[in-house]
Amino acid sequence: MKKLFSLFLVLIFLSPVAAQVDLNKLDAYYAKALKDWNVPGMSIGIVKDGKLIFAKGYGVKEAGKNDKPDENTLYAIASNSKAFTSAAIGQLVDEGKMSWDDNVRKYIPYFELYDPWVSDHITVRDLLCHRAGLAEFGGDIVWYRSNLNAEQIIRRIKHLPPAYDFRAGYGYSNVMYITAGEVIKQVTGKPWGQVISESFFTPLDMSRTITTTRDLDKKGNYAMPHRFADEKHSPIQWEDWSGVEATAGIISSVKDMSQWMIFNLNHGIWNKDTLLSASSRNTVWTPHNNFVVNHTDKDNSIHLRGYGLGWGVNDYYGKLRVGHTGGYSGMLSGVAMIPEENLGVVILTNGMKGIFGPLINYTLEAFLKVPQKDWSASELARRNAIKDTRIAERKAARVTGTKTSLPVEKYTGEYFTDVYGKITVADNGGLLRINFEHTPDLSATLHHWHYNVFEIKWDKADQLPWFTFGTVKFVLDNNTNVKGIEFDVPNDDFWFEELNARKVK
Repeated sequence: MKKLFSLFLVLIFLSPVAAQVDLNKLDAYYAKALKDWNVPGMSIGIVKDGKLIFAKGYGVKEAGKNDKPDENTLYAIASNSKAFTSAAIGQLVDEGKMSWDDNVRKYIPYFELYDPWVSDHITVRDLLCHRAGLAEFGGDIVWYRSNLNAEQIIRRIKHLPPAYDFRAGYGYSNVMYITAGEVIKQVTGKPWGQVISESFFTPLDMSRTITTTRDLDKKGNYAMPHRFADEKHSPIQWEDWSGVEATAGIISSVKDMSQWMIFNLNHGIWNKDTLLSASSRNTVWTPHNNFVVNHTDKDNSIHLRGYGLGWGVNDYYGKLRVGHTGGYSGMLSGVAMIPEENLGVVILTNGMKGIFGPLINYTLEAFLKVPQKDWSASELARRNAIKDTRIAERKAARVTGTKTSLPVEKYTGEYFTDVYGKITVADNGGLLRINFEHTPDLSATLHHWHYNVFEIKWDKADQLPWFTFGTVKFVLDNNTNVKGIEFDVPNDDFWFEELNARKVK
């Protein structure tokens, strides 16, 4: 296998298309970057003019082991799945089965948001461009590692507060894409995974791509996700995101993703078969939500940025750039294409450091023949200069020598929050235990921190890559009766404050 793969690389290095760029130089740059960033492993694919001209794996599939990734190694592509969801809806629009501007409640009557008027008027298009009015990542803590299905998640969205007016801002929303997946199910009568497989995986010969971790062992050759803590990468178990697959559930390889990029760069046509109309191609690549660009910055490579439907879009050195990124527990990824150059890059990694962004930029610049910046070095230096002091500040603010206002048993009971459900606090031999109704993996012991605040010690702390420290405060009324709990878990992805709950029993 190794000899065949080496031959494959030699062939692509010598191809006429590859001669446009020094792929050996890129290869060396990738290898050095992996070492500099201290990422366990990654696989990289480059397509140009309808062909996969570079595909290679770096590092290892799992820290502490020697097995190396290659072009067929499977990784979670996470939110890069969103483009598949928007493309599937594009097909349904092309077939006359629905419209981009259909009201969501036409297909999901129980769908509700924070406001009745918004609930009645939000469209499928709104779902796909993150302009529903919800906060960035709002509601993610509800589905993360939970046993809730798509309908159960959607029925809870109405309890999420707005962060801005409807269609008046941008709030990246996974729960809106979960909703879009359910729309597809209602229109087709088929599960999202079956629709995506029939619409894209099969015709594009993405034979190794799957939508559930239950199929990993059947396929074999997959990387392990990693948690990064105390300057060390530790392998963690895969999380099954099949319940939220429409937003982030696809598991794929750079070989298969190259087929996806070639299809998109050919504007929805595969082997002369039009799978996506020109109208739908233009719709998903049209900015529906525009972002502010710093026009005072010395970097003049980007003048316009926005979000289409499942794709981020911007100009890049005067050309259109289309792409997306993905974040899964222990894996990060990125896809970028320059349609005018018939060029695409995909980078899949098995670590929690964002190495893919600078490597994509470096690669695109090589092909565009513009001055190349050492993106890896500059971005690594920038990130190393950023010090996240949130946890340190909380630890420094701890008041030692304090006691709780009440005996331990007074904090026990059943707590409830509308957006999630039941949270239970129990006395386990003088040590408090907290359990979450739909998320057993977040169960924890509570250790006194100060006053009526307790530190959360998660049972599966070594499997949780997004957060490492947190506290819960028991809220008392004027008569020292426990009225509720409030969470403080500093991180950038899951808002535990959405779980703040009132005591009901």
